[in-house]
Amino acid sequence: MTKDVTYRRIYEESSPEDGRRVLVDRVWPRGMRKADARIDEWLRDVAPSTELRRWYGHEPSRFAEFRRRYLTELREPARRQAVDRLREIAGHDRLTLLTATRDVEHSQAAVLAEWLTGAETSRT
Repeated sequence: MTKDVTYRRIYEESSPEDGRRVLVDRVWPRGMRKADARIDEWLRDVAPSTELRRWYGHEPSRFAEFRRRYLTELREPARRQAVDRLREIAGHDRLTLLTATRDVEHSQAAVLAEWLTGAETSRT
């Protein structure tokens, strides 16, 4: 896997250093027109389930448990195609994971970036 994976808010200005820009939210970001998003791909099936997202509620105190549950969800067979696609992109190109979440450090994008670079193995 590549080590060149970053993440940020979709509302921030795009940059040539972004490489491939992939939205990893299940729902389209509010107020963002598709024509203005400047994304290469939208992989909604790598996003946390609606149930997990609702439980988490972006409460930083729940992040560790959210991370654990989300990593479990990523291993589900129903997600294989989207997960494989994300791994393929990460293996070939610089990758910027995009999310609408305000607190990107406590988001699925942060978990995915860590997971794709192999950094999460030391935390599980």
